[in-house]
Amino acid sequence: MQRPALDAELLRRSVAESPELSFFSRVDVVESTGSTNADLIAHAGDPDADRRVLIAEAQERGRGRHERSWVSPPRAQIAMSILVRLRGIDPAALGWLPLLTGVAVVDAVRATTGLDANLKWPNDVLIDGRKVAGILAEVASGAGSPAVVIGVGLNVDLTADELPVPHATSLALAGATEVDRTALAQSMLREFARYFTEWHTANWDVAGLAAQYRARCATIGTEVRAELPGGEVLTGVATGVDENGRLLIGDRAVSAGDVTHLRAG
Repeated sequence: MQRPALDAELLRRSVAESPELSFFSRVDVVESTGSTNADLIAHAGDPDADRRVLIAEAQERGRGRHERSWVSPPRAQIAMSILVRLRGIDPAALGWLPLLTGVAVVDAVRATTGLDANLKWPNDVLIDGRKVAGILAEVASGAGSPAVVIGVGLNVDLTADELPVPHATSLALAGATEVDRTALAQSMLREFARYFTEWHTANWDVAGLAAQYRARCATIGTEVRAELPGGEVLTGVATGVDENGRLLIGDRAVSAGDVTHLRAG
């Protein structure tokens, strides 16, 4: 299948000329790499690498949560990583960064395609209950201001035969027509910059961000099955997400685990 390439020059020009995207220091697009996250982590020691973006048309060793692989045919998805330094933040609040990214991706998908995207805790993006995007944040440096790399893998026009797992989907399969990946990448960057700037302006207070996240989280109010570290399985209705980003199931606050939606509450 012939798929159009990203307009790398337009993306670079947008960062230089658009006030909404001037948040970013640079955007690079490569045809193929092992992992965009790994590539940016390798640059974490460079003081000029802050707010740098790397997008790959294909990834050979893309990673998701729990070291799961995330692969896609060339030019069928957006594989993007962003390196940011969070100056003056309480390290305990760093866990909100991938949740913020999830909010940004949901808003970008909604605005660009009109599809009803939402979040499954902590940061999977769903359409009609199927996963269309995954997010992985990795701390790249513990010295000085924390440097974090956030990776996003968004399925754009994969066919049913190309899906990595049966419960996945793509924007095309969900009903989007003629999705322009360059416009979608711009929208994702624009929303990320907006939410990050608002969070920073609030001195890393999570109240506003948490409200935005809860409004987009389909897990809240749903009966779930959570497989917790250590093998424990917890089933119940997810009642909320607390100020630390933990999922509330019954009287338990869950900070990590694989969550499956069972049925609406």
